Amino acid sequence: MGQITFYLDEATEARLRVAVKQSGGSVSAWIAALVRDKTATQWPPGVAALAGAWPDFPEAPDVRREQGADTPRESW
Repeated sequence: MGQITFYLDEATEARLRVAVKQSGGSVSAWIAALVRDKTATQWPPGVAALAGAWPDFPEAPDVRREQGADTPRESW
């Protein structure tokens, strides 16, 4: 397990301590959870569950049909 040292100004540290106290965990666990959340590569289950939740939401081809042609892309 890696260790990281970082520095916070006093006001930010105070806010961190309040958030950690409210969570009932440790500073280390709170920061680790924050890093996991901010670096997630998949949508949370609650967001994924919303897929199809709006029965009258237009399909992608219907939305694209009303748009003009794409601008040609530059070749590198």
